[in-house]
Amino acid sequence: MKLSFLIYSYFPYGGQQRDFLRIANECTNRGHEVDVYAMRWQGDVPVGLNLIRVPVKARTRTKLYRKYTDWVDNALQASAASTVVGFNKMPLLDIYFAADPCFADKAQTQRGFYYKFTSRYRHFSSYENAVFGRSSKTQSLILSPQQRQAFEKHYPGCGDRLHELPPGLSTDRKVEKRDIKIRKQFREEFGIATNEFLLLQIGSGFKVKGVDRSLQAMASLPEEILSRTKFMLVGQDKSTAVDRLARRLKIVDRLSIFPGRDDIPRFLAGADLLIHPAYMESAGYVLLEATIAGLPVLTTASCGYSFHIEKAKSGIVCPLPFEQTVLNRNLLTMLNSLYQEGWSDNGLEYGRKADLFSMPSAAADLIEKYAKIN
Repeated sequence: MKLSFLIYSYFPYGGQQRDFLRIANECTNRGHEVDVYAMRWQGDVPVGLNLIRVPVKARTRTKLYRKYTDWVDNALQASAASTVVGFNKMPLLDIYFAADPCFADKAQTQRGFYYKFTSRYRHFSSYENAVFGRSSKTQSLILSPQQRQAFEKHYPGCGDRLHELPPGLSTDRKVEKRDIKIRKQFREEFGIATNEFLLLQIGSGFKVKGVDRSLQAMASLPEEILSRTKFMLVGQDKSTAVDRLARRLKIVDRLSIFPGRDDIPRFLAGADLLIHPAYMESAGYVLLEATIAGLPVLTTASCGYSFHIEKAKSGIVCPLPFEQTVLNRNLLTMLNSLYQEGWSDNGLEYGRKADLFSMPSAAADLIEKYAKIN
């Protein structure tokens, strides 16, 4: 088959981007021809993918996305017929991979009344409606029950076009037990004492990932615990606001920020707890990566994969609506009982038994199924 994959931007460390690449590689491995339309691309282009750079510019994101859509529409009409698979919401799509949460739900629950009168709202609302609205025929590959609930609430009648995928963790994240040697080397390299706690947060887009919530929770710890707690943040984003908040909370000397990197398993081995109180997250692969690495997890129910933490009993999930005091209290609770609750062993066991690795294959199966219909 000939497939056209649409994604605004690719960089190696985003969850959406990694999913896109795994699915694209699975499709090329099955012998399909895959064109990729992207405005920006960081890193190497895998053999088998035909990257088509979309040369558009604009002063605002909404204008940029409209120009991208128009350019790709013209290119598709001028090329051989293909099944169009999108990784961002937009018109043109036969199949959509739902890496992002429901925009309509976010606008309703996280924005003020006047937001609906903005051009930004009109743009993203129309693009989401093009995928999930009543007149759409787009098949959507979703990542969690949370997404299904939100999309069916705001777009009645779309349920038959929603297809839930299993997670797609990379198999190199799976371990049989926590590696004491790697943990020791990591902590020595970064100056983490044996009696210190290391909190870890991983994710690109610091604002939406709730880094501010994490820092406030850390700052709320009793001095005796705070004085021996350090925080590592790994992800691709500007750190100015994070630094400013850490200084205001007087914990900047206990904070280290790293750009996206390839040795995440070392961080998972060296840390004591993963904290991830995202404002909204369609999935949250890092929750599962930490779990199957034996790292206890503290997260929020706003993350699509938070239900895995509850099933695995590998940490604590803060309920919605979010309350900072609840996160603060749970962080203290976990640090006081890291080795008594069995969170680490439960996570390792979950990684041995649950289907957490087959997403690329399942997605390619659905693409093949619905490409025949289209």
